[in-house]
Amino acid sequence: MTELIQNESPEAAVPELGQQVALREGYLPAVITVSGKDRHGVTGAFFRVLSANQVQVLDVEQSMFRGFLNLAAFVGIAPGKVETVTEGLTDTLRVHGQSVVVELQETVQSSRPRSSHVVVVLGDPVNALDISRIGQTLADYDANIDTIRGISDYPVTGLELKITVPDTKPGGGESIRKALAALTSELNVDIAIERSGLLRRSKRLVCFDCDSTLITGEVIEMLAAHAGKEAEVAAVTERAMRGELDFEESLRERVKALAGLDASVIDEVAAAIELTPGARTTIRTLNRMGYKTAVVSGGFIQVLEGLAAELELDYVRANTLEIVDGKLTGNVTGKIVDRAAKAEFLREFAADSGLKMYQTVAVGDGANDIDMLSAAGLGVAFNAKPALKEIADTSVNHPFLDEVLHIMGISRDEIDLADLEDGTFHRVPLTNNV
Repeated sequence: MTELIQNESPEAAVPELGQQVALREGYLPAVITVSGKDRHGVTGAFFRVLSANQVQVLDVEQSMFRGFLNLAAFVGIAPGKVETVTEGLTDTLRVHGQSVVVELQETVQSSRPRSSHVVVVLGDPVNALDISRIGQTLADYDANIDTIRGISDYPVTGLELKITVPDTKPGGGESIRKALAALTSELNVDIAIERSGLLRRSKRLVCFDCDSTLITGEVIEMLAAHAGKEAEVAAVTERAMRGELDFEESLRERVKALAGLDASVIDEVAAAIELTPGARTTIRTLNRMGYKTAVVSGGFIQVLEGLAAELELDYVRANTLEIVDGKLTGNVTGKIVDRAAKAEFLREFAADSGLKMYQTVAVGDGANDIDMLSAAGLGVAFNAKPALKEIADTSVNHPFLDEVLHIMGISRDEIDLADLEDGTFHRVPLTNNV
């Protein structure tokens, strides 16, 4: 099927202000679309017809979705060639099972939207209702959805929407971010919004909190279990959560409960650490892409240094347990890695890597990560406490750390292809209980 659509006054076509479109003098601007089941030779045949009719190509986009082809071209056609081009495409592409539409344009406009922001939607599942509500929210703020593409089918479904926000000044998307954040818990999907363009792609350093972020457990609780002091340590933790103790006070009180514990327990705890699902994939992918990676922990360096070496992290900072005669003394030595120190270390890592702070990403789960996420160019709250979600740029509420990669614009296809090439590809079967 071929359709020719002619808008009024194509002869009057002139570039809009600021548009640099080099249309040949006297040529008519047109958009040609081809669609149908994907078959070999369609693209070649399409351009043979255009070539035979001296068609000027200004822009092209081709995609293949689930076995269906969509090819679109923004072109310039000599006035006397419009019918010939239309008929030529009809006859040539009919045998390939393709439908063709040729639409003359009234004006020469930029063929691609200059999207100001990117919205990433992640969920298990993502339903039509979710996209409908997100779309309506964007429309309420006069934001336009320019393109949508799938970026993940595992371990969650991921979609990336490029949008244009009318107010593109710095912070212009803040009101939309707050509105989308309000939808997150209601819809049970994770929604992130970030400015598009070079700024988004400039991120080069990702720093993770450790306990309940890079790993699933809390190291201090694992050590306390070996000492038989779980209840005592838990009581101190509760006091800290009620605001009766700051982090340093609570850490020192909890470490006191470990006094007399044999230092060999550190190795046992280190061996028992479980990484958060997706952690290896995330770190491996970032390292493969040349990112700097780091972990900053309110836990203990003696437990983490082996893990950091195994994952090939560039930086690791944590507290140091004092050990005398093979026993824990119940003290920590050196500067405490608290809320302020985490942000300081992030700045130190950035400076050491020759990066600006807007090129950093921080991922954490608790109030102790507030300063670090606030200082980073992109702050991601990972299954976090409400206080951290409030200040974070975006939140992840599913138990998979590789969602961070998708928020940064790295697709599952790209991850899987790299894993296949070096033999590390592996998908763990998911259950409804994950």
